[in-house]
Amino acid sequence: MHDHPLLQVVLLLGLAVIIVSISRRLHFPPILSYIIVGIIVGPFGFAFIEKQESITLLAELGIVFLLFSIGLEFSLSQMMAMRKLVFGLGSAQVLSTFVIVYGISLLMGLDSTTAIVVASAFALSSTAIVIKQLTEQSEIQSRHGRSAVGILIFQDIMAIPLLILIPALAMTGDGGESLSTTLGMAFLKGIAIVVLMHFIGRYLLRPLFHEVASAKSSELFTLAVLLVALSAAALTEEVGLSMTLGAFLAGMMLGETEYRHQIESDIRPFQDILLGLFFVTVGMLISIEILAEYFWTVVAITLAIIIIKFSIIYSITYLFKKDAGVSTRTGLSLAQVGEFGLVLMTLAFTYNLLPPEEGNILLTAAVMSMAISPFLVKFNGKIAKLVHKTSYSKSHEDIEQSIIEDNAYLSNHVILCGFGRVGQTVGRFLHKANKPFVALDMDPLRVSEAHNAGERVYYGDASKEKILHAAALEKAKAVIITFSDHHSSIKILKNIRRLNKDIPILVRTMDDSNLNEMIDAGASEVVPDTFESSIMLSSHLLLMIGEPAHKVLRETREVRKNRYKMLENLYPGQDDNSLEEHSIMNGIIHSVLIEEKAYGVGKALKEIPFDDFNVHVDAIARGHIRGENPDRDTVIRISDRVVISGLPEDIARTEHFLNTGS
Repeated sequence: MHDHPLLQVVLLLGLAVIIVSISRRLHFPPILSYIIVGIIVGPFGFAFIEKQESITLLAELGIVFLLFSIGLEFSLSQMMAMRKLVFGLGSAQVLSTFVIVYGISLLMGLDSTTAIVVASAFALSSTAIVIKQLTEQSEIQSRHGRSAVGILIFQDIMAIPLLILIPALAMTGDGGESLSTTLGMAFLKGIAIVVLMHFIGRYLLRPLFHEVASAKSSELFTLAVLLVALSAAALTEEVGLSMTLGAFLAGMMLGETEYRHQIESDIRPFQDILLGLFFVTVGMLISIEILAEYFWTVVAITLAIIIIKFSIIYSITYLFKKDAGVSTRTGLSLAQVGEFGLVLMTLAFTYNLLPPEEGNILLTAAVMSMAISPFLVKFNGKIAKLVHKTSYSKSHEDIEQSIIEDNAYLSNHVILCGFGRVGQTVGRFLHKANKPFVALDMDPLRVSEAHNAGERVYYGDASKEKILHAAALEKAKAVIITFSDHHSSIKILKNIRRLNKDIPILVRTMDDSNLNEMIDAGASEVVPDTFESSIMLSSHLLLMIGEPAHKVLRETREVRKNRYKMLENLYPGQDDNSLEEHSIMNGIIHSVLIEEKAYGVGKALKEIPFDDFNVHVDAIARGHIRGENPDRDTVIRISDRVVISGLPEDIARTEHFLNTGS
């Protein structure tokens, strides 16, 4: 079999299918499945693939496409929206972990070069595992979820200098220039490559992909994507830097173009296979003999990785004034070595920067930390409650008490789970029909803006039993779940149905692929976005061919005619980039608090040039009373919140005028 490459590939794919299928049923992450396949077929397992050249080639290609896909998903807009978490928490975590692990490595007898590699690898966490697990648990927008994502974004940024660092260390190890000189030259090359890539991406890639896209050939489009990724990798390798740096930059360049979603769609059929290929090669590097011989050493290092990273992340998040419970959950979520860490260690093997035996032990421990990670993330809430019973439960009690106090006498109301674009639209229809509602959302900025404007919108996880009780679920008339995320909707739906078997529940979903699952979980009605679009198209068609409208059609036509006006302004969320993502959205809604010394105090609305600023006064919130479309003779009082809508720059000018008169 060793002399038949085709049989090797067939065996590799067969084992992958079997082991990944078993892992799926056991709810293990696929990454671990591929690593197990690599252990089995590799030179330290059954040696079905034993030529080192084959392993190296597969590893390099796997790493290239891993970094390309991560670069493709790298979002500059998301990074800027979360800049305090990214550059505050993220930089503190990476620097602290690097310094501490570097010091421990030296104390354990490793040389400085190996210590740098280990510290760099162990400072990073698993983006793939953490994001996937938090999303499935509906925790990605929670406080600890946002902290974890912010740190992960900074770690992805640090991948660029770290990918430059490994080849530079190898050049230093071969003798010649000093480490500082080599690193300096490498970073200068890196900066030059980044600048060059930026200009290529800006001035060459867009015209290239415009021409390719105009050919309307999916094969040509995919070939162009592969050409760009591999060319960028070859370029960085040619100048003495890592291939993976070029692949990552290529992904970033393409991720910033209007063709990003098409690229993701075209490359997805084999993207997961290529990523799996990398983890197979990682498994090939793990020796069962060394694992058996140094089993307790591997276990001790694995536990040390988790404990040290947890302690560092907990301490840093706590110093950044996060609650003890949030700090604990963030630390548990990120207490593992990640994909980039494995990439750095694999590169270090390629450049002979890690001793085979010690490197294999460390690599195995890193993989073990990833194996434990999904369970730490899954049970982070329960662990935090056990460790911080008082402080952690208190924050939830504060949220619950706030909702209860504001809605003590509310009944026959609607509970909106999610107050994004869809939730706000539903809320406006309820306002128009004079029907009360309570909205629950996990975006702190959106909740703050809407609550300050007099809306009954609260920060809270709608899947939590106490939050649902606080929103008076037992007295509510109906519930609507507006999240587009399937896992969040199912989790909320099951909890609501467990607490109240009779209440009508309306669920929004992106398509009808999960319709039966939603209904089985207790949904009264499921409205798929694509299905509703079909209804609208059918209504147009019936009108065009002369069918009578009747009352329903007249109402539908009226809503359709005015929908752009109704949806043009929304309360902004912390991660929203609404002006780019939704072309029908022309502005935002914002509430201006009128303080004692503000210019607007005592002025009638007609005395303020709102029309000149191109903004509209939607309401005035006075205490718990919200007056919709106030009369122009209404006088502004101290502590009023003037709710205005318009473009962000016009709203900023209006708020400045209300405060200063200029």
